[in-house]
Amino acid sequence: MFPVMPDLIREITGDTLSNAALWGGVMATSFAAMQFLFSPTIGALSDRWGRRPVLLISLFIMFIDYIVMALTHSIWMLMLLRIVSGLTAANFSVGNAYLADITPPEKRAASFGLFGAGFGIGFVAGPILGGMLAEYGSRTPFYAAALLSFANFLFVAFVLPETVKNTTRKLPSLSEINPLGAFLRLIKLPTLRILLIIVLLNEIAVVVYPSIWSFFTMEVFGWSPRQVGLSLSFYGISMAIVQAIVIRIYLRYLGELGTLLIGLALNIVVFCIMLFLTNAAIAMALIPLSALGAVILPPVKSMMSRKMPATVQGELLGVVSSTASIGAIFGPLIATYSFRMFSGDEAPVYLPGVPFGIGAVLLMISLALAVIYLRNDATDESH
Repeated sequence: MFPVMPDLIREITGDTLSNAALWGGVMATSFAAMQFLFSPTIGALSDRWGRRPVLLISLFIMFIDYIVMALTHSIWMLMLLRIVSGLTAANFSVGNAYLADITPPEKRAASFGLFGAGFGIGFVAGPILGGMLAEYGSRTPFYAAALLSFANFLFVAFVLPETVKNTTRKLPSLSEINPLGAFLRLIKLPTLRILLIIVLLNEIAVVVYPSIWSFFTMEVFGWSPRQVGLSLSFYGISMAIVQAIVIRIYLRYLGELGTLLIGLALNIVVFCIMLFLTNAAIAMALIPLSALGAVILPPVKSMMSRKMPATVQGELLGVVSSTASIGAIFGPLIATYSFRMFSGDEAPVYLPGVPFGIGAVLLMISLALAVIYLRNDATDESH
């Protein structure tokens, strides 16, 4: 859907690209807010009732949501439907918990990386398909998204086995299904606090890609939806290779903390270049380097997962998803507003890459926190 979102919003509102970017930012924020509110709830409920029922319900609602989204002609209805999409996409935490169920603790970082590779493969097929279908109208990709959601529903219904056993079932308390309660309870643990802050800052920074990439490339390079789709697919290919193969090399030679540090450093370099970028060829060349930096969340989730018992994996990874969602709430607003401020005819200084500059600063803070965690962890082990 990313390649056609700018055109769909402009089609519905009749607005400029810069103003359409603001609508896109508000929708992305609403989507993320729902993930924040419901990820711990859905994760904790899956600890009690099983992963399959939660996945089935959320995927079926997602299927209906995309169909209605393809039919709407109201910007407010589109906003409401993106809110529902965010609620159903909170099942991401259940997917992570499923992996934690079936993977030994020492192998979870690699498994979480493989999970990320699945998203990378989706970014290969999705934007290409979306860009091609855009030639038949800006709504056609939403019907395709609905069909894919229903295919996922059928896969869970007929193929995916349940992993929650009676010995690990846990009736969630009100504090655990309450996103704020679960978040506040876990952030009190010193070993988790710094890692959660890193997740938060990293998400605010990297959400710049889904928030403004379509708008940025159309504004700076004059790309069409097809070209946007191809660029996102190239990113997806790079992501899939990194998450499925390269991350294992990182982990083998650098360990989880080393992988985290190198990922942050690479992303800082890419974001600093993107701040001033005006050359489309350089932007494409930076995509593999950016993918090499997209190895931050798997080692962080693995480090956190190993510090918590099996009975709260759904809750823990729900809180991690919620923390990322907090970043995804504020990130799109920061990215789209700063993009609007520094693009278009009314910009005081024409610099559409400002959102990437803001992301670079946040990633530098994350890198400093990761170094602090490394020192603290070394101190704990010595005692």
